[in-house]
Amino acid sequence: MSRCRTPVKMAVVAALGAVLALTARTAIVDAATDARPIVEEAQKRGRSTSQRYEGLLQVFEGSGKPLEKRWMYSRLGSHGQSKVVIRFTEPAEVRGVALLIVNHPDRASDQWMWTPALERDRRIALQDRSTRFFGTDFSFEDLEERDVDQFDYTLVGEEAVDGAACWTIQSVPKQTRSSQYTRSINWIRKDNYAWARIDSYVNNDVVRRLEFHDIRNVQGVWTARETAMTDLRRGSITRLALEKMEYNAPLKDSEFTLEALRQR
Repeated sequence: MSRCRTPVKMAVVAALGAVLALTARTAIVDAATDARPIVEEAQKRGRSTSQRYEGLLQVFEGSGKPLEKRWMYSRLGSHGQSKVVIRFTEPAEVRGVALLIVNHPDRASDQWMWTPALERDRRIALQDRSTRFFGTDFSFEDLEERDVDQFDYTLVGEEAVDGAACWTIQSVPKQTRSSQYTRSINWIRKDNYAWARIDSYVNNDVVRRLEFHDIRNVQGVWTARETAMTDLRRGSITRLALEKMEYNAPLKDSEFTLEALRQR
């Protein structure tokens, strides 16, 4: 009796083995092509309740001496739930100019700029987000804190940056997010999930390139102590060095309001 059923059993086992092998191959393919978990992990590792630093900006245009600016940066919350205040401290002609950014998980941020010389604040309109922020190569949009849910992702390959192996991932803004950029290519390091580079496109042209350097572990968060934003259309570059970096600082929500923006 058992000998008569052996061929059937063998066929069933073979078929089951083929199904399992196909399932395993499918899982491998899915893991290789699904970029979202990589970005989610990068965002998770970079999360903190707050952040504060002093920044030295050097703007290089042509072959002349770079223009230097300094700002104070404070953030409360993280990613789609965060608020940011950037306030210039030097030189004298921009001292006190400040930007309040309120980030949202499902749409572009709200932004207001305070200009002490005019004693007024103004809301930054969506159509103005592509303009340079006070002579730097960062646009207003570039200062937003991106949230993983605002983009669709595709893994496009792998490439080393500064000797570190990276995933290269394309991100496309969802319809709910207003953006000057058609898409971006992101380089995320495999060893610590830190961003190494972002190329931002308008149609088929790279218009801005953000590079991350001197990546260190600061209070458990892998952080680029130096960044460089290049405006490829202008041929200019702004380098930002982070000083006196601190995560999870005791910041208050009342510090991130229009009233607080006007008082300092």
